[in-house]
Amino acid sequence: MQWLYQLFIWLYPIIARIISPVNKKAGLWVSGRIGLFNAIEKALNQNKHPIIWMHCASLGEFEQGLPVAEKLKTRFPNHKILISFFSPSGYTVRKNHPIADWVFYLPMDSNRNAALFLTIVRPSIALFIKYEFWYFYLKTLHQQKIPTLLVSGIFRNDHLFFKWYGGFYRNMLGYFNHLFVQDQPAYQLLQSIGYQAHSSISGDTRFDRVLEIAQQAKPDEQLIAFCNHQYVIVAGSTWLDDDKALQYFSQSNQQVKYIIAPHSVDETRIEACLSLYPNAVRYSNFIASPEHITAQTIVMDNMGMLSSLYQYATIAYIGGGFTKDGIHNSLEAAVYGIPLVFGPTYKKYREAIELIEAKAAFTAKDASEIKYLLEDLRSNSTKIKAAGKRAGDYVKSKNGASNRILTYIQENRLLIN
Repeated sequence: MQWLYQLFIWLYPIIARIISPVNKKAGLWVSGRIGLFNAIEKALNQNKHPIIWMHCASLGEFEQGLPVAEKLKTRFPNHKILISFFSPSGYTVRKNHPIADWVFYLPMDSNRNAALFLTIVRPSIALFIKYEFWYFYLKTLHQQKIPTLLVSGIFRNDHLFFKWYGGFYRNMLGYFNHLFVQDQPAYQLLQSIGYQAHSSISGDTRFDRVLEIAQQAKPDEQLIAFCNHQYVIVAGSTWLDDDKALQYFSQSNQQVKYIIAPHSVDETRIEACLSLYPNAVRYSNFIASPEHITAQTIVMDNMGMLSSLYQYATIAYIGGGFTKDGIHNSLEAAVYGIPLVFGPTYKKYREAIELIEAKAAFTAKDASEIKYLLEDLRSNSTKIKAAGKRAGDYVKSKNGASNRILTYIQENRLLIN
């Protein structure tokens, strides 16, 4: 398996360079790594502080690791925090986040790159979030005796670690000092391959993160005026099939207000949303012109506001349920104590399953069922209130994962002020 892994890390940059002229994400991936080591060395040249290194694949993993980083920054104020990303979708959005002293792309995994990166950075501890497993980085961290933790790990039995031919990947797990996993099934899988001694169930740090976001969310007076105490559906990360399903509902529910945050905010998607929803206006036009307060639908044409938009919702619709990858973040909405509705592709996400089991979320297989669910909820305020309470209680019950990780770091003296 190692030769396949090395073939992958050799081919990936080549393919990225080939498609970069026609693929924006690939172009950012390539350009972001030009002169990368020189940039890292220059940025850290005068640093005299110990460094906490947190690596994230992309934006979602950053949000997952952020509660741990915040607690470490508070508890160990003499340490600096360096965050690395593999994907442009994380780096471009969070490269200026105040939690980090430095943010960089991660150089592609190789024996040379791992050794050079760690020579420059010299981290006191390394945190890998959820499912980032880079062989040479992990091996070099282990050889240099740098404490390395997996945060909010998630494992499924179809992962390579648990295949008879997955020995190369299983060995990577041995390079971690500790594997913090989200749930009992993930822990049991690690037990099945002999890794129970240095793994434990911490829970999912995303619950800590969404609770923090909800507590810090500031009301927007213009959006409050737009909602005007009416029935509001906030639809997050919608794809075209989601919009069509909601359009079917909107045709016979003219008094409902909508705030739509499409998964992509390119011009084609924004125009599609404007054409599908009743009396729709772009968010940028809405905030610029007071007369748009009479609109029925606001279509968000920016990124980064969704997690706070759910505070205005009577019901949240979670997009992505008609795609092969499934729904987007349901916890961002559930934390506000509102019912959730989404399409049929959700079973990869434990929290979605548990919200359905708790009768805090509802799923449907097509547009007509979406319409039925939304109309049923609209006609039953008692059901909305009960489902919303169950959603909020569910999120609160899962709080505390980042504190458990911090306690482990302190008790084992992995960092010292």
